[in-house]
Amino acid sequence: MHASRSVAQFTQILLTDGPSAALLYLNDGVPHRYTAVYRLDESTLINVALHDKAGEMRPEFLAEVPFDVSFCQFVVRDGLFRTDDSAGDHRLDGHPYQGVMVSYHGVPIIWQGEVWGTVCHFDIEARPLPEDEFGLLQAAAAEWSRALPVERSGPVPLGER
Repeated sequence: MHASRSVAQFTQILLTDGPSAALLYLNDGVPHRYTAVYRLDESTLINVALHDKAGEMRPEFLAEVPFDVSFCQFVVRDGLFRTDDSAGDHRLDGHPYQGVMVSYHGVPIIWQGEVWGTVCHFDIEARPLPEDEFGLLQAAAAEWSRALPVERSGPVPLGER
């Protein structure tokens, strides 16, 4: 990682300034348009935080995503998922969003041994993700899980408190 970007800095921003500022921090170091956190809710992924480099309102199609057509399903299954260009990624042959959501790099957020959700960088254009930034994304997922407040019914997502 670049000396100026660290998981400690991410954690400080998350705890003091909140999820939106923390995603801005993650997104500042990558070429991807979007950086997001999704919470797994049975068969749906619910967007709880999103940063868009273009500064536009969150598109409705990103608010809730069916789990079985998401790229997040591969994060849950495999522990991470990375593709710089889904159009040419044969792992996605036949997937409805192959070549539509072109770049995706995601990792799970684990809470009490279960997948709570994902944190990911994605774009509709091909975008590589440097190894140091992927490492920061992985560390950020661990910090995000530590920041989830525990309630009787499970963790309450930051930003929904």
